[in-house]
Amino acid sequence: MRLILSGVAGFIGSHLADRLLGEGHEVAGLDNFITGKPANIAHLARHPRFRFIEHDVTLPVEAAGPIDGVLHLASPASPKDYLEHPIETLDASSLGTRNLLELARRFEARFLLASTSECYGDPLEHPQSESYWGNVNPVGPRSCYDEAKRFAEALTMAYHRTHGLRTNIARIFNTYGPRMKLGDGRVVPAFLDQALRGDPITIFGDGAQTRSFCYVADLVDGLCRLMLSDERYPVNLGNPDEMTVLEFAQRIQELTGSRSPIVFRPLPEDDPQRRRPDIAKARRVLGWEPRVALEDGLKTTIECFRELGGTAAV
Repeated sequence: MRLILSGVAGFIGSHLADRLLGEGHEVAGLDNFITGKPANIAHLARHPRFRFIEHDVTLPVEAAGPIDGVLHLASPASPKDYLEHPIETLDASSLGTRNLLELARRFEARFLLASTSECYGDPLEHPQSESYWGNVNPVGPRSCYDEAKRFAEALTMAYHRTHGLRTNIARIFNTYGPRMKLGDGRVVPAFLDQALRGDPITIFGDGAQTRSFCYVADLVDGLCRLMLSDERYPVNLGNPDEMTVLEFAQRIQELTGSRSPIVFRPLPEDDPQRRRPDIAKARRVLGWEPRVALEDGLKTTIECFRELGGTAAV
């Protein structure tokens, strides 16, 4: 297939490009580097089926056909990034989604939206299934991301219902792996960076809040399966194995051999207390579930971070 992939220089986008190219597809990748990194796609510069276009998706996308699929991953995704760029985050999921939906409609192509578990907000239902409508603060500091993605989902469904567009919506839960930015504020890179440098591992809140962590290769496999499916409503993609943030910090200490102490800071506003996907739908519709064990995925990620300059504090 000939595919357009926005956010190609991001953490997940670059891994998805690798997978798609490995399967024999042609990929035109879009990114404006507001949060993506050129280094993530440097290895693709001479790939015969990859073309990079520096472009802001909030502007119309011009392309020569035919195009078989459009995958929209462009958006700041970490709290640090979207709190620094709230308007750009809203634009990427509103104007950007509209522009890429129009591109898909023009060529009668498939369209996949990378949405987020943040659509559930600080959930009152646990674990979170796709039928849950969420508990989101529409005017809080995180609303620039949460509500942007909720709007993007609504717009995607409107194009499906109005124009018969073949659409897919992935609600992505916490994902980790190589190419994450060291300073993006998310739990995995923050804890690993601190542990490898010997700095205190900072937990916001008392550490009792929960998360579940999916390795990026598993997540990409789910996205590829979803892209080829006939499922038009949202599908959760994430790892259902839940643990507290404190337990996770302790696991990081063990795997890095770090003596970094654990310190506690006040919890940010609207930070979700529990996060765990119900993936029954993904199992049923896509035949998908995570396969990479947390310890194995973390070992690979730790080696990547060490190569970036971190040193184990032992």
